[in-house]
Amino acid sequence: MNTETRHASSVAINGIGVMIAGPSGSGKSDLALRLIDRGAKLISDDYVDLSLSDNEILLTAPEKISGKIEIRSLGIFDCDHVSNIPLQLQVALTPNPERFPLDSQTETIMSVPIATITLNPAEASAPIKVEMALNRLLQQSEQI
Repeated sequence: MNTETRHASSVAINGIGVMIAGPSGSGKSDLALRLIDRGAKLISDDYVDLSLSDNEILLTAPEKISGKIEIRSLGIFDCDHVSNIPLQLQVALTPNPERFPLDSQTETIMSVPIATITLNPAEASAPIKVEMALNRLLQQSEQI
């Protein structure tokens, strides 16, 4: 099985994997925490293991950090988590995303094209934008 580890946090929204990528201090854990508050489940915080299986990427926490999330200024906390969740959406964090990006953005990860959106994680609406992008992605895949 083909595997790699990425510097990213990840959550499952209704069983669908969302990987939040960005440099240290960019807000990955904070956005994950806000999504968890809205009903998502933690997969992994700060680093995530990706494994390619039947042209699908599965997300799992590295054993050392499984079930842990860092809450800045408070420390590391235990958190319910899930494993082996299929990746469907990547969220790339940046302080200045384009206002009107191309409609279909993708990044090839482990030879699999993954839908990718770019967000400013500091915006109050960031978790809602993630959910709306995932809903649109699911609607588009149902039409195919």
